[in-house]
Amino acid sequence: MAVLTRLSTPMPTARYRRSPVTWYRSGGLSSILFALPLVLIFLYFSWGPIVRGLVLSFQKNNLVTTPEWVGTANFSYVLTDPQLPQATLNTLYFALLALIFGFPVPLFLAVFISELRKTGWLYNVFSYLPAVVPPVAAILLWKFFYDPGESGVFNAVLGWFGIGPFAWLNSPDLAMPAIVLEATWAGAGATSIIYLAALTGVRTELYEAAELDGAGIWRRVWHVTLPQIRGIILIMMLLQLIGTFQVFTEPFLFTGGGPDNATTTILLLIYRYAFINGDFGAATALSVLLALVLCVLSIVYHFLTRRWSTP
Repeated sequence: MAVLTRLSTPMPTARYRRSPVTWYRSGGLSSILFALPLVLIFLYFSWGPIVRGLVLSFQKNNLVTTPEWVGTANFSYVLTDPQLPQATLNTLYFALLALIFGFPVPLFLAVFISELRKTGWLYNVFSYLPAVVPPVAAILLWKFFYDPGESGVFNAVLGWFGIGPFAWLNSPDLAMPAIVLEATWAGAGATSIIYLAALTGVRTELYEAAELDGAGIWRRVWHVTLPQIRGIILIMMLLQLIGTFQVFTEPFLFTGGGPDNATTTILLLIYRYAFINGDFGAATALSVLLALVLCVLSIVYHFLTRRWSTP
């Protein structure tokens, strides 16, 4: 009986260890020599600017004269800048509006297109068209639509219903929502394509079971679609948060930060430090602080959503 027990017990597998000579003869050294230039190029162009930026944040540097080491003076300067609180609030306001109004749009668009059988491809093309338009051209076009006069496109349309006219980009209260509207239009198409790809992974038998139970389209979306793709939804939400904290093109081209600094964001403030004041050290210091905040936000977000990231 003991013999049978020993025979039935699986023997521990011995680990196979290659000697340095065997590793050398099998081409290990040549593989490292082949990959080393690629790794060095990647490190130089990817991590080189990061290291250079960290060094620059501790210097007084205008890229013309000799840099001067100032320690943490740049960080003290940007943290005590009276424009920083306003820029931070504007950035948070933009992120909040984009999350509340802009985030559900591509998800709803993807679900709507996925429910279409014959003409879904046509709506798919139309939804992706804004992503094809160059960002600068799209912003200049929307700036024409936002003309504050009665002849402006949006004011003319609203005038048919006896509404308006509105100042749009010239109003401190409406400028940021107007920018969020354009940003949502520009980014919804590309994001909806990602959601459509995720929807193809949802098992059809789940929808069939829901239909047999008498579930309508909204119940199928709420109880089947959203739970099955919630991992992608959480990832896209994190990417949108990171992107909205780095918004620059829209405020810069639409309003330049106005009116009354109502649309001045953190990246626009970094631009002013660097290319208007010529203080690249302060600009890099604020960039490092923003990167640290985004890193902390990503870590906290990861731990808060880890339980709901998988179906």
